[in-house]
Amino acid sequence: MNLDQALQTFIAESRELLAAMETALLAVEQAEDKTELVNAIFRAAHTIKGSAGLFGLDHIVAFTHVVESVLDRARDGKLQIADSLVSLLLACGDHISVMIDAVAAGQTAEDDEVTQQGASMLSQLKTYLGADDTQAIHPVALAEHDIDATERIGAEASEADHWHISLRFGREVLRNGMDPLSFIRYLATIGEITGMVTLPDALPAAEDMDPEACYMGFEIALESKADKQTIESVFEFVRDDCRIRILPPNSRVEEYIRLIQDMPEESARLGELLVRCGTLTAQELDAALDAQAGTAAPQPIGAILVEQRSVRPEVVEAALSKQKQVSEIKGQESQSIRVDADKLDQLINLVGELIIAGAGVNLIAHRIKNAELQESTSTLSSLVEEVRDSALQLRMVKIGATFSRFQRVVHDVSRELGKDIGLVINGEDTELDKTVVEKIGDPLMHLVRNAIDHGIESAEARMACGKPAKGNIRLEAYHDSGSIVISVGDDGGGLKRDKILAKAVERAMVEPGQYLTDEEIYGLIFEPGFSTAEQVSNLSGRGVGMDVVKRNITALRGSVGIESETGVGTTVTVRLPLTLAIIDGFLVEIGKSVFAIPLDMIEECVEFSCEAGHDYTNLRGEVLPFIRLRELFKVAGAATRRENIVVLKHAGQKAGLVVDTLLGEFQTVIKPLGKMFGQVKCISGSTILGSGEVALILDVPALVERCASNERRVGADNRYQAEAQAS
Repeated sequence: MNLDQALQTFIAESRELLAAMETALLAVEQAEDKTELVNAIFRAAHTIKGSAGLFGLDHIVAFTHVVESVLDRARDGKLQIADSLVSLLLACGDHISVMIDAVAAGQTAEDDEVTQQGASMLSQLKTYLGADDTQAIHPVALAEHDIDATERIGAEASEADHWHISLRFGREVLRNGMDPLSFIRYLATIGEITGMVTLPDALPAAEDMDPEACYMGFEIALESKADKQTIESVFEFVRDDCRIRILPPNSRVEEYIRLIQDMPEESARLGELLVRCGTLTAQELDAALDAQAGTAAPQPIGAILVEQRSVRPEVVEAALSKQKQVSEIKGQESQSIRVDADKLDQLINLVGELIIAGAGVNLIAHRIKNAELQESTSTLSSLVEEVRDSALQLRMVKIGATFSRFQRVVHDVSRELGKDIGLVINGEDTELDKTVVEKIGDPLMHLVRNAIDHGIESAEARMACGKPAKGNIRLEAYHDSGSIVISVGDDGGGLKRDKILAKAVERAMVEPGQYLTDEEIYGLIFEPGFSTAEQVSNLSGRGVGMDVVKRNITALRGSVGIESETGVGTTVTVRLPLTLAIIDGFLVEIGKSVFAIPLDMIEECVEFSCEAGHDYTNLRGEVLPFIRLRELFKVAGAATRRENIVVLKHAGQKAGLVVDTLLGEFQTVIKPLGKMFGQVKCISGSTILGSGEVALILDVPALVERCASNERRVGADNRYQAEAQAS
């Protein structure tokens, strides 16, 4: 066995379990039914403890065992899950994570400093445990009912007059020096084993089998006068390495149903499930099968067993449900496969090259005017487009995993600041490119932390304004015009417009008396180091890191906007492209220069018309501002006699681009610009045409904002002139 590889698996799985544990802890307080969440938290702690023991990580085992004991009390209903306990368990999860990180760094021995940090947590945990409870709680919760608590009502109970033991040995039992059969032999000393079924379901193919691993499982019927504690003690030395369920004689039917539902998800026929549960013997099953074979029309085995009174209908229904669940899961497993992210990136790159090569073939076909070749290249283009869409879909992931990280941030930071704040998430199933997801996490973290600190007021201030004491932060994601929109909003006091403007004037960022719209004033908080916070702290002011937020979002070809209303709240809206690799584009030409525009941001194309000296036109009764690309990029030569306007739409705003010629749609492979061209305005990237020439991709958000700024500036100038004439 490769221990280094196994240890890496332990580290990866432990981190996943800790993440799941944190998610469940943050949700457990608000949940109406806490049972399943508490069970999930317990299972995570128990699995980490058991796995750590296999590698001799005793310090992790010792700490996690106390956490597990507290969770076991919560599972039994002896302990109420409250905010203080949740905070403590979250801190314990962080401490376990620190120990796991140390193991990942190669330090498998106990560290005195880390142990000292965990000592205070252990002291707090032990306050939730009485001395009797500490002794009574076992590392594994084996059975859910004591023998004295079992109801023995004939009409409601099964006919089985024996103890039923469902036993699954762990993979490491043999390596730990234990002989599974010796425990069964010892079990026979406290009673008579009247029936036993060996379960081969866990056995892999011969070529995959590990001779040192244990794949054994058993269903055992035991006649004994011993109590449950005595039977449990037989497996004392392997409790951490196996899974055991024990049902007393004449248990209620519901117990057998629960046992069926808790069985491992393995392939099994209905009859086998019922035999394993002890509800009928193998002979009864054989008799039922014989009866089924002797009928003219085959009957379901369950119906025959019910008719023979071998099995109660409720148990048959549970077994059938289990079988259906098994088949559905098997079907899902066969339809999914894990693929390395690097392989996906390589596939996208190859698809991009295929698109460029296909465009070159298509260009040649049109040049030589061969109708048959043109038809073939048209078919090829359609197929390449489908391949492109399928490949891009493989890289799409849900943003919910990124959003869920902020539950802990809101929980911890709000308590650090003494505020009561909740997080509301919408659109967590919205998908976008995995590269975008990886890079958007840090900017969103800045926005959430600033909303907690600077956006939401204290409970006293909120109540004084007639608001609920508890504030809310909203995280929302949705698709709009080929982009993904992510908004971070709060119901706090809103931005102080006058205060921001005064600070900007003080820092000479704005001329005194200069007219600025609300949007332009709020946009000042994205300037480096800008903050209106009166006290400096690690969270103070919306200016902390906000310039980094805008820079990172711009690097993703995105844009950020802000809306605020005094006393109502603030919303920061981030717009990002769905993918950074391949898009549908639309080619336009100015002189001999070709530009590409993202197709999903184009509203329509119309013939150019406007009054001389104006930078706007009448679009069916609507004023449409436009930009002449020839003037913007200083393209030499005169305009063509028949210009066109490409109408763009972004973030609810419209703008026009005046171009010479419309060249049509084009599958655009996005190539990033070099660092030398990083500061070029209104250009977001480049692409390669079928002819091998390079075409620049226009930055639509920047162009629309440029049009809007020009319009606001003209409006402000007109107001100043009107005021001057009036005075």
